Amino acid sequence: MSAGGAGRRAKDTGRRRILVTNDDGIYSEGIKLLAAALSEIADVVVVAPDREQSATSHSLTLHRPLRIRKLEESWWAVDGTPTDCVNLAVLHLCKDDKPVLIASGINFGSNLGDDVTYSGTVSATFEGTLLGIPSLAFSQQVGEHFSFEGGAAFARRMVEEVFAAEEVPADLLLNVNFPSGRFTGVEFTRLGRRVYQQTVVEKLDPRGRKYYWIAGTPEWKEESGTDFAAIDAGRVSITPLHLDLTDYRGLEGFGPLHQRLARLATAGAGPEAAVGGGGGRDVGDEAP
Repeated sequence: MSAGGAGRRAKDTGRRRILVTNDDGIYSEGIKLLAAALSEIADVVVVAPDREQSATSHSLTLHRPLRIRKLEESWWAVDGTPTDCVNLAVLHLCKDDKPVLIASGINFGSNLGDDVTYSGTVSATFEGTLLGIPSLAFSQQVGEHFSFEGGAAFARRMVEEVFAAEEVPADLLLNVNFPSGRFTGVEFTRLGRRVYQQTVVEKLDPRGRKYYWIAGTPEWKEESGTDFAAIDAGRVSITPLHLDLTDYRGLEGFGPLHQRLARLATAGAGPEAAVGGGGGRDVGDEAP
């Protein structure tokens, strides 16, 4: 089926348009409840992977063509990553009436601390901000008797508040995590530090060939003010993120290393040195 357009256009209804995506796949309960909740206040277009794409990070499919399948009005499945979905939605399906907000989730499981670098849910919002669209990522902690319904209702109220703001920066990126139990409050947080005790499990298939699973047990560094601490206390965690990965401390704080590396430009490390014309000493000859 031809991709065509993304159904009814928001400017025909007078309501704002929201793009909803995820990494758990278009058939997940979390995305259905999120889309339903946001449909109460906006025109929603759902463009999501046709299967689970967890931990795909900010990957973009470039080595093969992508296919889009329309499931129902304003719902599209893509055989690609969450980043692919955002690109196809914004640059193709909704190119004539782009969304004013991107909502990703609700993810099955938290995305806290270092998890954001692996998360397809969060990476979809990274792509949204790169395209100049404010973006929100929603994730649900899994526990006994947990439900997506509370998170979906909170997401709707949160989007209403964003819409009510006088000015919203185009690079707004908020990572929102819901605790599994009753919400006891809301806290703006910084990313915590999660360390995995990583292991590689080796097994044999029926033909005697080896295969491997990457596994690990997470351990948290307990610190107040972090997303993990907020979730542990039953509060909704909201963490502002951005894509500038520059370590500004390193620009000034790596002085000795900076000085040593700066000397490379005068130590025969330029292009002419690659063909033997630099005349300088090898880096390895430098005194420690």
